[in-house]
Amino acid sequence: MEQNVDKDTEQKIGQLQLMEQNLQNFLMQKQSFQTQLFEIDNALQELEKTKDKTYKIVGTVMIASKKEDLINDLKEKKSVVELRIKSLEKQEKALKDKASQIQADVMSHLKKK
Repeated sequence: MEQNVDKDTEQKIGQLQLMEQNLQNFLMQKQSFQTQLFEIDNALQELEKTKDKTYKIVGTVMIASKKEDLINDLKEKKSVVELRIKSLEKQEKALKDKASQIQADVMSHLKKK
């Protein structure tokens, strides 16, 4: 029976390692979205300042576009990026909570030995 517990503990340690990798992936994704959010905010600020013609980049081409249309597009993109960040944060929190629980179980088992 002692070996089963050890295997269980080893399995939990493996789960913790996998969770740590997942948390790192979430962090990288969140940083990417935060960078996008920063760029969108900067673009919106610049659009608010400009009185000149505005352009939209489509692929490798710049196309003249209405300022209002660009602002609406950027606000929509900002909303989507914010939702993705919130979703990642919820997933990250759930994973951290589960990892904390498993870590407590492992530590409790190791202290018993």
